[in-house]
Order: sequence, then structure tokens, then C-alpha cells
Amino acid sequence: MRPDKAAGSLRCEATLERALRGRGFHAVAGTDEVGRGCLFGPVVAAAVILAADRPVRGLNDSKQLEPERREVLALRVRERAVAWAVAAVDAATIDAINIYQASRLAMRRAVEALRPPPDYVLADAVTLELRLPQQALIHGDARCHAIAAASILAKVHRDELMRRWDAVFPEYGLASNKGYGTPEHLRALAERGPTPLHRLSYEPVRRHSRFPLDETAQLELFALGAA
Repeated sequence: MRPDKAAGSLRCEATLERALRGRGFHAVAGTDEVGRGCLFGPVVAAAVILAADRPVRGLNDSKQLEPERREVLALRVRERAVAWAVAAVDAATIDAINIYQASRLAMRRAVEALRPPPDYVLADAVTLELRLPQQALIHGDARCHAIAAASILAKVHRDELMRRWDAVFPEYGLASNKGYGTPEHLRALAERGPTPLHRLSYEPVRRHSRFPLDETAQLELFALGAA
């Protein structure tokens, strides 16, 4: 469904969710993803419906927060939100459909997992294939509370996945670089080649690939790490 055009006239500020509730929407969800630029692992999305009477102070774009602060805020969001959900799309699917579509898929899955379901969706920068009124907001994670909350949950969840997979693939420094293309990570790729959980459609990974894409191995490892 196309975004609700009427919502485009609303100013995106701290009161956006309140304005939508004033228009009759009672379960406004924010959704965001993390990990688009990573060379390794899934893209992770979260969706959150915040409670009007249980605010979470200090919400902001997850990239602007220290890790310890993100952990504290993620706990508060999970405790106080009306509903929240996290979803991930693995590297094999990213390679198959591209990262933009995989990011949209992860966000859609997160929104669809919300219980109770939302009646309006605020998404960071993209529109989603949902039969719901929605609005795409540029830099939404820095501008709206529900999207910021989703950004924090997604970041905390993905960082935890990277810590788990760091124990499986310690040579790549995943616990510290979170799968991004740091010099350490690029050196490991050059010396050892990619793992089955690297994104082979990404040029820095493909350049050092010594084996063809094995989607079955990717999916099995993704399921193991996400369990």
C-alpha cells in the first residue's frame, strides 16, 4: 500500500506519534534496520509500538549512542513498549535479492511479528509492502521516538549476533568490527577468504572468494547463530 499522503503534511518531531494518535491511530509502530553496509552476517530490523503513558527518555539514533547506553535503553524499550519484535534476513538472501530489498523484507517481517499489530507504520527512509497506512521518514531514527527505539533494539540484537559468531570465526574480529569492512576485517578476508556467512555479492568479499556461493551452508550457520 502506498504511504498515507495526508501524513506527509505532519512535521516530524517528538510529537509525531501523538499527532497520529490524535487522528485516530492507536498503535503507531516505528521500524528500522541495521547492518546494510556490513560485509558479514544478516541485516537486522526491529519494530516497536511505544506506550503513550510509559515514555523512554533519551531515545536517539542508535549510531549516536555509546554501547552501554544502547543496552540500557534497549532494556527499557522491551520493558515499557506496548509491543516489540526483531527480525533478520541472512547473507544468502541478501546476495539473492540485494541489500535494499533485504532491508525492506527484514522491516516488514518485524512489523508483521508485532502483537498487538500496529495500525500505522513509521519506517526509516523506505516504504514497505504492508496493507497499512505508513510514512517513510528520511533520517527517521534521529527524528522520531518509535523509529529510534527500533534502531536501538536492532543494533543491540545484531551486535549480540556478532559476538556469538566471533567465537566461531575469531580471525575476522567480528566482536569489535560488527562485520563492517575495517582494515582488520579486510586483512582477514585477503588472508583467509570469506566464510559462508559473508555477503559474496559485496565486492570486497567477492574479490577474495575462493569458493562458490553455498546458500545451504549460509542458511544453516545463520540458523545456528540466531538460535
